[in-house]
Amino acid sequence: EDPDIILVGEMRDLETISTALTAAETGHLVLATLHTKSAADSIDRMVDVFPEGLQRQIRMQLSTTLEAVLSQQLLPKSDGSGRVLACELMMVTPAIRNLIREGKTPQIASSMATSASVGSITMDNSLIALNRDRVIDAAVAREAAIDYEYVEKNTR
Repeated sequence: EDPDIILVGEMRDLETISTALTAAETGHLVLATLHTKSAADSIDRMVDVFPEGLQRQIRMQLSTTLEAVLSQQLLPKSDGSGRVLACELMMVTPAIRNLIREGKTPQIASSMATSASVGSITMDNSLIALNRDRVIDAAVAREAAIDYEYVEKNTR
């Protein structure tokens, strides 16, 4: 068969990531999971699996094929009634493609913050919103934060 959509349970190794990238380059929609805390961490994890001599090529492939990265955490609600989803959504814009290509993943969060109009939201801003709406406690938000100081400054 020739599937249009490919679901990869967990991308843990070079062979799996390489196969997923090739499938994406040939026009397939590839959905995959990684155990990382942020979009930037996901990109770094995929690149770092490869030997240093291939990492530039992998960044190039990711910059041309990646469309979005969704990171999620389930956090305890402040009222004790269960858990709530905090999520980061990175929609890949031309600026983010350049950052991926150039290996400047630490700058992705700030680029995402200016890309809210296309649907991007950082994990930290998601945590701040959940705290502002009194869904999670400030301590929970800080514990789940990517940028602890930013979240601490913006939670109550």
